Amino acid sequence: MLVLLPPSEGKAPSGRGTALKLESLSLPGLTEARRAVLDELAELCAGDEEKAREVLGLSEGLRGEIAKNTQLHSAGARPAGEIYTGVLYDALDLASLDTAAKRRAGRSLLVFSGLWGAVRVTDRIPSYRCSMGVRLPGLGALGAHWRTPMAAALPEAAGDGLVLDLRSSAYTGAWKPKGDVAGRTATVRVLHAPTRKVVSHFNKATKGRIVRSLLAAGAAPADPAELVETLRDLGYEVEVQAPARAGTAWALDVLVNEVH
Repeated sequence: MLVLLPPSEGKAPSGRGTALKLESLSLPGLTEARRAVLDELAELCAGDEEKAREVLGLSEGLRGEIAKNTQLHSAGARPAGEIYTGVLYDALDLASLDTAAKRRAGRSLLVFSGLWGAVRVTDRIPSYRCSMGVRLPGLGALGAHWRTPMAAALPEAAGDGLVLDLRSSAYTGAWKPKGDVAGRTATVRVLHAPTRKVVSHFNKATKGRIVRSLLAAGAAPADPAELVETLRDLGYEVEVQAPARAGTAWALDVLVNEVH
């Protein structure tokens, strides 16, 4: 099972250890595309601060985030699972999983990123600020920048198993499963049961809880149909729309009343 996650806007500080080693990151087919974004982003942020703020879409109050990107080559790196914070990652709470579940997380979780393309939670990266919606002056729109290298790297990462796609819309454009992989992919919406509406906090927190439940249970559904049954066994209320034709993803709605 491969689980696709969005990153978080907020991130923990960089570590004090060894600096980033691009060649050590998972999905080595993305290395050169990563290097191109890394180098331009660091150069942009080391120059005109106001231009960098505009390119990155940062409010005046987040101007300090630019300094993170000037240190990308030298800052200490930490596992990505420790760098990403926020509602989804708080609910996932990787640090409190037992050893076996943490190993499963390292094998199955893939976090999409405007800077890195996609990384596993065990990959060591520095803290940074760069969303997939950014358009760099040289490389252009990052979503488009990642499409070609992702098209080669992600099907290999998916293998012949289930793909559970929990990404937000900003990150789905960088890679869209096709063909056989799409037929083994399940996307998930979280709906507030009384209103049948997507509510941001419900959505993020429940997705984190779903991933945690699967990891903690050692669940390994082979396809979307098995995933539906597994989630129901784990106590989730799931409605499913099977694909109308081959080569398209399954659509799952998880209904929640309240999230604490």
